[in-house]
Amino acid sequence: MASDRRSSWLKGVLDLLVLSCLTDGESYGYEIAKALAEAGLGEIKGGTLYPVLNRLEQAGLVEAEFRASERGPGRRYYRLTDPGRIRLADEGAAWTEFHRAVRTQLHAGGTAP
Repeated sequence: MASDRRSSWLKGVLDLLVLSCLTDGESYGYEIAKALAEAGLGEIKGGTLYPVLNRLEQAGLVEAEFRASERGPGRRYYRLTDPGRIRLADEGAAWTEFHRAVRTQLHAGGTAP
């Protein structure tokens, strides 16, 4: 049950988290998934991550470029576009406000520190 709840929470914010992984420059899927896992968000599988990246690309929030590799398979690198940066700032602010409201309510109910 806890993993179902966590999965639902993640679905609501995964686009925003993926955009945030690209603020320091380009990256590819495996590195993005690794960064999210290291942030404590758990394993994000390719079947979840790549549709998000494709959706963000179709929306013009990220750009992608395939690069062949001398060793192993090529990789698709993603970078944030200017509209992606704007969306990240706007939705990041909205998420922060929502998080604040949830914490306030939980505190009022005596369930948050």
